[in-house]
Amino acid sequence: ETIIVDSTMAAQIQKKKILPIDIQENDVIVGFSSSGKSIYETEYNSGIGSNGLTMARHELFNKLVAEKYPESYDTNLNEEVIYTGRYFVTDTIEIKYNVNNQTLKENVPIGKLALSPTRTYAPLLMEILKTYSKEIHGIIHCTGGGQTKVLHFLDKPLRIVKNNLFGLPKIFQIIAEQNKNNLKELYKVFNMGHRLEIYTNESVALKMIEISNQFGIEAQIIGRVEKSNNTEVFIQSELGEFLYLK
Repeated sequence: ETIIVDSTMAAQIQKKKILPIDIQENDVIVGFSSSGKSIYETEYNSGIGSNGLTMARHELFNKLVAEKYPESYDTNLNEEVIYTGRYFVTDTIEIKYNVNNQTLKENVPIGKLALSPTRTYAPLLMEILKTYSKEIHGIIHCTGGGQTKVLHFLDKPLRIVKNNLFGLPKIFQIIAEQNKNNLKELYKVFNMGHRLEIYTNESVALKMIEISNQFGIEAQIIGRVEKSNNTEVFIQSELGEFLYLK
């Protein structure tokens, strides 16, 4: 049987500690990986996070899941989109990831990858904010819009260029293989490799990358901000080039 658990959280913060979003032309974008194993995680994180899970499971798992668990999907859906993948929940995939400059290999069930917990960046952000809060022009958590999430926070025309993205984590490779006709949509649904990005200047960006590496989280400059007549995100990736307008 299934169960739905909802929650509500509340928090207080001093107004002086709230960082305004002021993304600017010539900013660079630091991306922080959503996958791997940070120093505060106990096992490999697939990077999928908590967004797009409905789409993910239909792309990953096969029709037998629908037959065995009909309560797990909306029966009003078109038959063509219900569990169209080729995997069983218990099928394993070889995962490679780095820990302390060593490449580790591990066979992980697909079902476990799909249920990988959403990575928290709180320990990393707390360390970054201690020193660099005044140099931050924007912090974007790439959920509810994936790599286009930043469009919700731009109040002036700018072109967000993301042309140095992380290689796709294995789970997103599999989803992309299953959804070759709709690759553009994947970047709006999933984080596709990094779920946190910070907009700042290049010198500070390099310092943030150093801090991130200390937490075992890969980080790199994944793009930049350019002047534009439109408000848009342009992605150059291993899956192709995609343009998204606000």
